[in-house]
Amino acid sequence: MSENPIPLRLKQARNKIGISQKELGIKIGMDASSASGRMNHYEKGRHVPDVDTLRKIAEELNVPLNYFFCEDDLSAELACLVSKLDDESKQYLILELKKLKR
Repeated sequence: MSENPIPLRLKQARNKIGISQKELGIKIGMDASSASGRMNHYEKGRHVPDVDTLRKIAEELNVPLNYFFCEDDLSAELACLVSKLDDESKQYLILELKKLKR
């Protein structure tokens, strides 16, 4: 995927929890009259949300912010899994991944 990964990741995460574009927009503080349209523009790639908006969306969809920047599905899944680990587990994972790299 060489294009902007945000629209696809946004749509995937929203669909995974089963809420509409309008619901998501309202939950992150958008006006009800424009929420659906604005979220649709983000998912179609016509507009890119600013980082603060993307952070609110990530929080609402229960994904880490970096999920939206993953260019492939495996990296996106890893980002979600790693974000749920405690620091000790992350440190262990880093050491194990360094071993694999050799």
